[in-house]
Amino acid sequence: MKLHSKLGLGALLAALAALPALAQEVTTEAAAEVVPVMDKGDVSWMMISSVLVLFMTVPGLALFYGGLVRSKNMLSILMQTTVIACVMMIVWVIYGYSFAFGGSTSPWWGGTAKMFLGGVTVDSMSATFSAGYVIPEYLFIVFQMTFAAITPALVIGAFAERVKFKAVLAFSVLWGTFSYFPIAHMVWDANGYLFVKGAIDFAGGTVVHINAGIAALVGCLVIGKRVGYGKDNMAPHSMVMTMIGASMLWVGWFGFNVGSNLEANGGATLAMINTFIATAAATLTWCAIEGMARGKASMLGAASGMVAGLVAVTPACGTIGPMGAILLGLIVSAVCYVFVTSVKHKFGYDDSLDVFGIHGIGGIIGAVLTGVFSAAAFGGVKGDDYAMGAQLWVQIEGVLITIVWSGVVSFIAYKLVDITIGLRVDSDTERQGLDLISHGEQAYHS
Repeated sequence: MKLHSKLGLGALLAALAALPALAQEVTTEAAAEVVPVMDKGDVSWMMISSVLVLFMTVPGLALFYGGLVRSKNMLSILMQTTVIACVMMIVWVIYGYSFAFGGSTSPWWGGTAKMFLGGVTVDSMSATFSAGYVIPEYLFIVFQMTFAAITPALVIGAFAERVKFKAVLAFSVLWGTFSYFPIAHMVWDANGYLFVKGAIDFAGGTVVHINAGIAALVGCLVIGKRVGYGKDNMAPHSMVMTMIGASMLWVGWFGFNVGSNLEANGGATLAMINTFIATAAATLTWCAIEGMARGKASMLGAASGMVAGLVAVTPACGTIGPMGAILLGLIVSAVCYVFVTSVKHKFGYDDSLDVFGIHGIGGIIGAVLTGVFSAAAFGGVKGDDYAMGAQLWVQIEGVLITIVWSGVVSFIAYKLVDITIGLRVDSDTERQGLDLISHGEQAYHS
């Protein structure tokens, strides 16, 4: 009986001693079985964000640009914006997504593994910024597709009213392929050169706005001025349309900026409030400067300030605080105002709708100052160990790479299109307007 009791006690003690190892084994097995979480709230928000970015393009950008041109060219802008978006959507799913996010370890492009969306299914998932949380890959593809659709459409404002419809489409495909997709990979893909360097571009300051702004500047220099520029009245034909379009851009921009968080959480709300505040500050600043300089604040100025604020906060919205957003809005409007009203006229280039002056310059201001206002001292999310000087240099490097890359690709693309298709319409067509000659219809009938 005593021997039996001792054996039983020994077995019990041995079993107790084995429990930690057993628990560790169970925990390890459980960890191996953890499945990444696909939150339906994140998925719903990202679907809405994708539609909001489409809303920025059609009808938002189309109406914003359309109101700024003369009435005889209204439909040409609507057509160019709409068809560019459609073309880029098709290009994106055929090879654009792969070139940007195809899984290549190259710092410059994503490779060909996901051409024609090869290997992507309804069960494929894409990572978010939170470990263990994912969204469907199709959803990530669609969200990024809307960015690829709007960016070439931004460029056309610089040479509005004077370029062939086919030339616009050909340029968009060439430029998207060799400028937009590689820069998107460099900045947003985990293997991208600037991503690895630690560049902060939350929603597209370099990828979208500087990229498009430089292409716009090169375009208006290569193509030349409109017939009658500086002599004829080229005032916007409908500030009502422009205001409607600008308002749609602001609403859609919440998909652009807040959606770039990829999740519906606190980080998304920071991007949201900054998109409100920076835009409001920039709009008020432009109105104030215009009021002091001209004695009157115009609707055109308010719309310009609105877009400048949206552009500048795009790279910064996820890492700066609301007070930093106010400062960013003040600065960007002041600088863009000078470029739009003085620099353009001093150098004599015909950037028809001020794409470079607002998107290019606003994007540069936003990208660089992201490195400053992300610091905790300015209310940003970066802690006490934040090396502002180092980050500022990385931001500048990203800006310089984008300027050079887009500038070279744009110049070559314009020249190729000019050699093969021809960029400009003839002077008679330009005088009559692109609507009737290029599309056989008119926006307005008397």
